[in-house]
Amino acid sequence: MAKVPNALAAAAPAALTAASGLVGGYGVARWSGRRELGGAVLAVAGAGAAAQWRRSSGTAAAAALTGLYVAAFGGSHPLAKRIGAWPSVFAVTGVVAAASTAATVLAARKR
Repeated sequence: MAKVPNALAAAAPAALTAASGLVGGYGVARWSGRRELGGAVLAVAGAGAAAQWRRSSGTAAAAALTGLYVAAFGGSHPLAKRIGAWPSVFAVTGVVAAASTAATVLAARKR
């Protein structure tokens, strides 16, 4: 079995936390009918991802990635009008996860 490079293994937790917040937040809001519950999932996962980004990539990268996370949430709404709700959520989640992974890998290479 192939080994995952250490930098990618280190990047996975923050990317997964952020992805779970975006996808899980929307899912909870949609299936419960309570937007505030979805918002709570989004906020808790976002705070967790921000803490992971700060530890793995530094304060500046964490601030930028947190801003991207919030922008992705906001941007998914108008995008949903064009491509649908779930495709929009998955699209913005992919962008955030990719940026999270890239930032973590770049920070690991600098060390």
